Amino acid sequence: MRFSSISKISGKIPSTENLPIHYDLLVPVASAGTVLPVILFLHGFKGFKDWGAFPDAYEEFARAGFAVVAFNMSLNGVGESMENFDEPELFRRQTFTQDLADTGSIIAALKDKTISSDKIILDTDRVGIIGHSRGGHNAVVAAAEFSEIHCLVTWSAVADYNARWSPEMKKDWENKGYTEIKNSRTGEILPLDKIAYDDGIQNAERLIAIKRVEEIYIPSMFIAGKEDEAVPSHDTETLYRKCPADEKELRLIDNAGHTFQVSHPFEDEDFPPEFEEVIDLTEGWFLDHLK
Repeated sequence: MRFSSISKISGKIPSTENLPIHYDLLVPVASAGTVLPVILFLHGFKGFKDWGAFPDAYEEFARAGFAVVAFNMSLNGVGESMENFDEPELFRRQTFTQDLADTGSIIAALKDKTISSDKIILDTDRVGIIGHSRGGHNAVVAAAEFSEIHCLVTWSAVADYNARWSPEMKKDWENKGYTEIKNSRTGEILPLDKIAYDDGIQNAERLIAIKRVEEIYIPSMFIAGKEDEAVPSHDTETLYRKCPADEKELRLIDNAGHTFQVSHPFEDEDFPPEFEEVIDLTEGWFLDHLK
């Protein structure tokens, strides 16, 4: 059943550091007492919940009968503007540990009804998770960490974030304690402190996707573009191979780059066919395994 209308609630909850985790909850307009499974969406590095066509994707999933919670990691550097990196002092100290804690805070807020809908009942026994890029990496880790998560989909996921850091970045961290990250969309330079590197190295067994994917037995779909210019599709193939789940699928999208031909801002009437395929695959996976 597809729903014709959706409603959106925006809010924030405190992180474990008492920083705001901004979220959107999208649900279909349905009769009071309707019980719906929940999908969490995790953005990537230099990303945010309102990037590109992601909000349109949330609406598609809500119309399919899911409650969707998309949120900004508390240290992603995007503040009240919701799309500008106006909190560089937070961006520079972001860690996988805090990303994982933020995801746990969202799950806890769903369970204690801090995040809730007036009419719709959110079924926290049926939670799925989607992540893009670094968010896909974090989604794998979260799926292994939190028993509440019962279904996983990754988009353009990084398999081993510790292998992403270049020799030049490591040299910067060693010599001056930070490296510089360029936001290709805006041209701005964002410092990133050594803690971002140390956290993954020191806590790899808990925080690195290629380690944690071996613990995942829930239904899992791994999606990537064959022409991904940022994260080779080999990362997604590796995660798929390492995942021991009985129900798993690998889908590589023809002619698709890292964001499946979507850019920010997204102002087109229709999705690019590559992104449309990703939406259809993702929705179908959750309909089969979470509904």
